[in-house]
Amino acid sequence: MGTHIIKMPDIGEGIAEVELVEWHVKPGDAVVEDQVLADVMTDKATVQVPSPVDGKVVSLGGAVGEVMAVGAELIRLEVEGEGNEHLHRGRRKEAPAQGGGDAVMTAAPAGADAPAPRKAEAASAQAAAASAPPQDAQALAKPQTRPHTEGSQADGGSRAEPVRPAAPMAGVAAARPHGGKPLASPAVRKRAWDLGIELQFLPGTGQAGQITHADLDRFLERGSGASGGARVTGAAYAQRDDVQEVQVVGLRRKIAEKMQEAKRRIPHFSYVEEVDVTELEQLRSRLNAQWGAQRGRLTLLPFLARAMIIALRDFPHINARYDDDRGVVARYGAVHLGFAAQTDAGLMVPVVRHAEAMDLWACGAEITRLAEAVRTGRATRDELSGSTITLSSLGALGGVVSTPVINYPEVAIVGVNRIVERPVIINGAVVARKMMNLSSSFDHRVVDGMDAAQFIQRIRGCLECPAMLFVD
Repeated sequence: MGTHIIKMPDIGEGIAEVELVEWHVKPGDAVVEDQVLADVMTDKATVQVPSPVDGKVVSLGGAVGEVMAVGAELIRLEVEGEGNEHLHRGRRKEAPAQGGGDAVMTAAPAGADAPAPRKAEAASAQAAAASAPPQDAQALAKPQTRPHTEGSQADGGSRAEPVRPAAPMAGVAAARPHGGKPLASPAVRKRAWDLGIELQFLPGTGQAGQITHADLDRFLERGSGASGGARVTGAAYAQRDDVQEVQVVGLRRKIAEKMQEAKRRIPHFSYVEEVDVTELEQLRSRLNAQWGAQRGRLTLLPFLARAMIIALRDFPHINARYDDDRGVVARYGAVHLGFAAQTDAGLMVPVVRHAEAMDLWACGAEITRLAEAVRTGRATRDELSGSTITLSSLGALGGVVSTPVINYPEVAIVGVNRIVERPVIINGAVVARKMMNLSSSFDHRVVDGMDAAQFIQRIRGCLECPAMLFVD
């Protein structure tokens, strides 16, 4: 038996070190040729390192989250025959020549499950970037640690220290508004009183929302009941002192570093403006009704992109990247539009190249294609870099206002909040209009407040009068 040492391969492009983001094996595991051993990450791509031989894992060369130099020892395998350990004795741990190394690498989506033994596939890249959350066509955010968003509903009560449900139960009606009288039979009321349960806060599933014995049983099964009027600690009220530490590695670490770098290097200032998009939404509905089947349905994003492109003609210094180390602002004629896209692995910013040369349908199709590519881990390095300005949208979750973080080294980001129908006074009459806020951030070293305001007002003019989108 011998020992086979696998070193950290050279990924190319001058990369000298990578981050170890996941092990797929542990000491004692038997591995076969082409089985994926570990995932490592460069600044933009997650790369899988497969085994070139059959063997048994003896030791691992690093821990998850550790940054390792190219050429450092990654893993040791016990193999049949002599192995290659004798070839490495006395050698310094240095990077192998370009294209060298002991393993062939394949790119995989960040956070993907460990695949079964297989042949190495072609590389595909992923990237992290800084921006606000996803545009409206994207799936909801699911960070790697998979926290969930919790909601709460608070109402008043009449009796001291009642036992209340923590939240509406699945499959039952929501709790009635504060002050609404709960419907229940005398027997149910007596039982609830004996248990110390406040009916005001218990959803009812009976006819017309009547509370039944089954509703009380379901509440008690959740561990939140009481007996004899005395409070009983259940799952909803149990005291917790546990702490879970989640190591920040891989794409999540890259996102954190990008956010920190952007806030450290860029003096942000934000500008918020309200936009009436009633006519724009009417136009979008008509275009989709007439052309959606043949050309594809249009979301709001292509219209916003077109409005930004028109406004940038008058404000070229906003379509720029600032190299603050050299003190140089590069103004671009081409609009390489980045848009924030949420994936299971984290936030990414794919780039619509030369958006200034696309009509609404071409831009919409490219946004859809790129969004699907980043979600499935098939986006290339070129598709995830080189943006000159970024558009960020939270879609239906957009809220009233946001303060998006600029995608360094760009100098501006335009954020879109949700559309809300509300009363507006027009010519002395109160009418219902669809309103939306633009929440944008600018690099104050490059963009003055007046220019930022005029830029957003130019976008607003195009959106409120959609015919301006088609005037050259």
